[in-house]
Order: sequence, then structure tokens, then C-alpha cells
Amino acid sequence: MATETARQSIVEALASWDRPAAAKRAADAEKMRVEFVQRFPTAAWPTLPLEDYALGQDNLDTVSYWLEYKTLDIGSIKGGSSSKHLIYRRREDGTWRYPKEYDSPEQAWDTIRAGFVDMLKLADRSDFDGLDEIKALTGAPAVRTKLLYMYFPDEFVPVSSRAAIDHFLQVLGDESPSTSAVRGNRQLLSALRQIPELSDLTNQELGHFLYHWHDPRPSQRVVKIAPGERAMFWPDCLENSFICVSWDEVGDLTLYETKETFKDEFRKHFPYNGVERQVSRKANELWTLMELQPGDTVIANRGVSEVLAVGTVNDTGYVWRPERDQYKHTVGVDWDTSQAKPIAPVKGWATTTVSKVSAGLLRQITGQSPTPKPVDADARYLDLDAALHRRGQIVLYGPPGTGKTYIARRAAVWFLEGGSGSDQANAVLADDDLLKSREHALSLPSSDPMKATRLTRVTFHPSYAYEDFIEGFRPQQSVSGAMNLMLSDGTFKRVCNTAQQDPAHTYVVVIDEINRGNIPKIFGELITLIEKDKRGLTVQLPQSGAPFAVPKNVYIIGTMNTADRSIHLLDTALRRRFQFIELLPDSDLLEGHTVGALALDAFLDGLNDAIRQKFGRDKQIGHAMFFQHGEIIDKPEDFAAVFRYELLPLLQEYLFEDYAALADLVGSVIDVEAQRLAESANDPETLCEELANKFGSASA
Repeated sequence: MATETARQSIVEALASWDRPAAAKRAADAEKMRVEFVQRFPTAAWPTLPLEDYALGQDNLDTVSYWLEYKTLDIGSIKGGSSSKHLIYRRREDGTWRYPKEYDSPEQAWDTIRAGFVDMLKLADRSDFDGLDEIKALTGAPAVRTKLLYMYFPDEFVPVSSRAAIDHFLQVLGDESPSTSAVRGNRQLLSALRQIPELSDLTNQELGHFLYHWHDPRPSQRVVKIAPGERAMFWPDCLENSFICVSWDEVGDLTLYETKETFKDEFRKHFPYNGVERQVSRKANELWTLMELQPGDTVIANRGVSEVLAVGTVNDTGYVWRPERDQYKHTVGVDWDTSQAKPIAPVKGWATTTVSKVSAGLLRQITGQSPTPKPVDADARYLDLDAALHRRGQIVLYGPPGTGKTYIARRAAVWFLEGGSGSDQANAVLADDDLLKSREHALSLPSSDPMKATRLTRVTFHPSYAYEDFIEGFRPQQSVSGAMNLMLSDGTFKRVCNTAQQDPAHTYVVVIDEINRGNIPKIFGELITLIEKDKRGLTVQLPQSGAPFAVPKNVYIIGTMNTADRSIHLLDTALRRRFQFIELLPDSDLLEGHTVGALALDAFLDGLNDAIRQKFGRDKQIGHAMFFQHGEIIDKPEDFAAVFRYELLPLLQEYLFEDYAALADLVGSVIDVEAQRLAESANDPETLCEELANKFGSASA
């Protein structure tokens, strides 16, 4: 049964839903489902040949191809490895891949096919509980669930992903996790059918509505794609409702079982003079076409300063069109040419065919921001949520500039507001102003100085001590003016005492730079008490003699800069009691952004490649170094300031002022003899040009 909050949210979502458009979409999907059943009737399964089932062949009229690529609008299972289908053929060498317990593809297919036959027979008898007991199909939950909907559309809802099913159950208020994708799907359908406002929707319409109401994807994807040099194929794209790109030599992307095997093939055809980061960036551009989903936005551009149209990815999705002479990779897009216009030059578009479009740029082009979606599906926050509930305390660690404090702040407020099951918590992640407001409210001190706030932030440093954190004697001035040593509670002790008296609420302590303090000395006996199974146990504190316990409703989020100290050098007892979540540089966030001639993602990748080889992964440079006030820098002057006053001093520290080594790392912008920045690099535009030459800013 859905909660009242979920039901009210559903009613509001129904009011904004384009029901007629959804009905047409559902009718088209139903027509495709019927075609599938006619092509592969249940009676054909006992003798279905492997060649009619598997991916990786020239034959595209197979069960697996239909399920993954021809029926995208029916519980999409697109993406990931082809192993989800249990058996498939490798495109590059023609070998068959199947579970290791089988001796041959023939034996594997005989057993897997028998499993599908048993599944269809059980479902036909409405024995749905037995569907998960078929051992041969254990490794194919998404395929199993989608097939069941295809043949029994009245008994299932078209949602195949276990993660999506659990997401929808959670936002409906069902706290009991599903034990399998099939059972979860039935559980979801039952919950939806108990909501009167949804009673007249078909199961296919329910599937579409769920993604309109509470899409589990973290955000709408917005990309720009150039339809050929100087948009030479734009008339064709507009007339036939698609966008097209080149790199035809790699062939149909749907025939690659993983992104990595695709990249290996891409590298053979497009080595880009052996510059691996260039190969990776360009391969990622092409693979983006496989990742686009219905509802995503595509901007067609000509050059760096003209928008031809803004479109919406439709249910056709990615299609390889061998009948075309060139530019055979396509994605179905419904175009709107009313947004066609000249725009201020976007320098990054000169070096990319496919690239992400930032929220700021989208606003400039359309006056709108990307459609907000629930942020609770963001893996970082879900991992953090799970870790806190499992261990009680975590440390976010990684190189400088990877967003550790940024995420810790948001995670703390999000967690205190209810986490993944709360719309209010999700709104905090999406809105900086709301975050600051809630952070301030949760940190407001009580009128009682002995009481702690629900959100407490401290920063460890070499002078921080047990007396600051737990308790200790401090000098205090008496009424007479004399200074006396008085026993005082530390920050964490106050939090624990307050939380113990307020068990209905959660309390979070954020410890920045946790590795800069003497952790064994600061934590003392607390190192034992924070363990999950020791929460609530009481010890006698050595100075006050008072009993002390860490209640279950207190959680700790720490941050740690690995450039200062490796995780392996931390106290063993601390490592055993905290869960560590690594945050690494993410150049994808900088994709499509340039300063002068320099592509920021290429610069970050190239610099970090060199740093990893020289110093290891802990010393890398984070993407956050190129953000100012929440936006990615785009002026050479701003980049030059970051390079001179933040990046260069850090690299000098790594290299112990060895300017020859520094020049090897960043190139001719360093004057080795003068042991300083080269004279030419004092000009921001020139600095960007020289770094672009060093780190291979790409040409399209």
C-alpha cells in the first residue's frame, strides 16, 4: 500500500502528465510486443535454435536483439554487458561466451532454453513464485522479467531493472526489499493497482507513468551532436527524425557486448597517433549514442555558433543504418526547429562531435534547465547511505579537488532529511540555496550550551586533542576573575549526550581533514564504542569517571585528502571501523568545456596520466580545481590564475622544486633555467595554447 505522501505525489504527477501522448506511446509499444510474440511464440521455444536467440551475429532478428534494441520502450534492458543474456557470440573473434559451468555452447543453450521453457510454463499456470527457482536462469534477472512481460502483459509491469523496481517500491513507501526482479515486479504491480487514481491505466501505461513520476535516472542527459562537417547531413537528419555521426569503420555498436570491447575495436581503426586519452575521449563520444534514452535532449549544431534545432530522443534509439553511404550511426530524435538561432561561440564545440551540454549553456540556448529528476539514484549518495547504516561511520577519501567536502556537506543534510526515501532530501541535493538553508537550520545552536545540534562540523589538525573531542580540563575564568582548570565536555560527547536524550532524530558529525589529527589519541576509548555492535555499550571515562556511550542515532562522515597521507598509513583500528569511499577525478564533468585553445577534460586526463606514472594515484588533481562558484571556468584569465596560484604550487611541492621535472610534466610553460613560469606563459591565451599542444586538445 502506497503511503499518503506517495499517493499525493502521484496525483500531482498525473496532472502534469501528457496522457494522450503516453497512450499513443503505449499503443506503439503494445504493437511491438505483439510482433515479438508472433515472431517467437511460446510454442517455438522448445526447439528454438541458438542462432535465433543470441547477440553477436549478423542475424539481428533474434530474441536477444529484440529484447535489448528493438523494444526499448518496453522495460528497457539496454546497456551493460551482453552476459545479461547468459549466452552470446563475441563479435571480434566469433567465440561463444556462456556460464563456466557448461562445457560447450550447445550444452549451455540446451540448459538455458529448457529454463526459459519451464519459466513460460510456470507463468502460464500462474505459478509466479516458482519462477525464481529455475537455476539455469539465475544470471538473467532483467531478461527473465522482460520476457515475462512480453508474454504475460496482464501479470507484470514493463520495468525490468531490479534497481528501478526497488526504487519505485521505496518511493511508494514499501520498505521491504524485493527478493528478486520477478517478485519485485509483481509486488510493484500490486501496490500500483491499489491506488484508485491509476486504476484506468494499462500496465504499459503504468510503466511510462512511473518514469514520468519518479524517474530513477539521476538527471536528463543533454548533448550536442554535429550532423557532419558544417552540418552537411542536417537536411537528411531533419527529414528522417534522427541525428547521425561518422566513425563508420567500427560498425554496428549493438554488436559489442561491452564498452571495453568496443573501445578495443575503436582503437584499431582510430589510433589518434597513439594518444590514448584522445582515443578514449573520441570513443566515449561515439558510445554516447548507445547511452541516450528516450526523453534525453539533443542539440544539433553547425560549427561553434549556430544551433540548428533542439530535439528529444524518441523510442527508436540507436540504429546502425548500413544502407547509408556514410554517417551510419544514428539516434532517433524528434526535432523542434523553433530554437534554431546563432549563439555566442562555444569553443569546445570546435573539437567535439558529441559533447555534454551544461545547464548554463542549455539555459542560454533554450531558456530552460535540464528537467530535474530524483537525485537519490546517484550512486555516490546511495553508497554513502548504505555504508552509514551498515557501519555508522565513513570516510570520503581521494586526491585534492575531487569534491570530498562538497559531497560530505550535501550527504550530511540529505541523510538528516531522510535520505533516498524523502523528496525533501532529494530537493536539497538539487538546490544549493535550499541546501544552505537546511544546513543552517540543522546547525543552529540550542539555548542550552550543553546541547549539540543535529549537524556538527569539526576540522581535525595536529593540535586537536582528546580534550576537544571527548572531555578534558580547560582553563576557565571564575566569578572572582581567577583562572581555574574545569572539566568540560568535548564536541563529540555533547553530540552523544544530546542524541541519547533525543532518539527520534538522527545526528551527524562531519569531520573534515580527519587524517590530519592524531586519531588514536583524539578518539581514545571511542575507537571501540563507535563499532555498530558496540553502540549503546557504556564505558567509564578516565577523567570525569562518568559513564559514556555512543547511541545508535549518531553517525560520522569524515573527509581525507590522500595527497597529504595515504589511507594505508592510517591507524589500523580506525581503518577497521570506518568504511572508506574513494572519490577520484572525474574529467567527464569537464567534457566540452574549453578555455582558449585548451580542452579542460583533455588537460586533466593528460596531467593525471603523468602524475599517476610519477607519483601514484593519490597525488592526482581533482576536477573541482576548475570550478568557481559552482560553474566551470571558461575564461583564459581565470584558468591562468588557477594554474599559477593553485596548481603550480601543488606540483612544485610534489617535485620538491625540481623545475626540470616540472617542465617534463607540464611542458614549455616552465622556464627551467630561470626556475619560474616562462615569460610567454604570462599571457593567459598563450598559456592555454602551449598546454593544449602539450596535452593534445582534440580536433573533431
